[in-house]
Amino acid sequence: MHSVAQLNVLYLHHNVAINSSIGLNATPLVELGAAIGSTKLSFGGEVGFDTASASFTKYNAAIGFNKPDFSVALILTDKGDTLKASYIQAVIPISGTTVAAEMTHRFSTYQNSFTIGSSHAIDPFTVVKTRFCDNGKVAMVYQRGWRPKSLVTFSVEYDPKGINVASRFGLALALKP
Repeated sequence: MHSVAQLNVLYLHHNVAINSSIGLNATPLVELGAAIGSTKLSFGGEVGFDTASASFTKYNAAIGFNKPDFSVALILTDKGDTLKASYIQAVIPISGTTVAAEMTHRFSTYQNSFTIGSSHAIDPFTVVKTRFCDNGKVAMVYQRGWRPKSLVTFSVEYDPKGINVASRFGLALALKP
């Protein structure tokens, strides 16, 4: 049996969060993440370093801007290889109807992808979410709560390009006292 010990340190302040971990062995993996911001603007990043190979295992950065009816974010991931831009707009804030879009660009392959989605609260206990991707995949989630913190969720995903692959169906049940 292999056991790994590590030291985690977390600092939280009203506008700042810092999280770090280090393996407690001869060649530890060191990770550090930090975020700073307000209710309107936030910045964050994380880095991982493997002392055994003297190489970075990850480095990511993000910036986000929030208003009461929309949010925008830019996220650089995969060691700087992938850039994601996302936008979420509250269409009818009172009813909980929102739409969202995400564009992704991978610098190493010049590959772009696009996803749009929506969320609508039918009533205080029921939410329906949809997702459409540029690769043709379509998905839907139906979530119903019948008591506080207890939910049943049904999901389906259809891939029109997956001729020999069946659609995916899901069922989840969350029960909390």
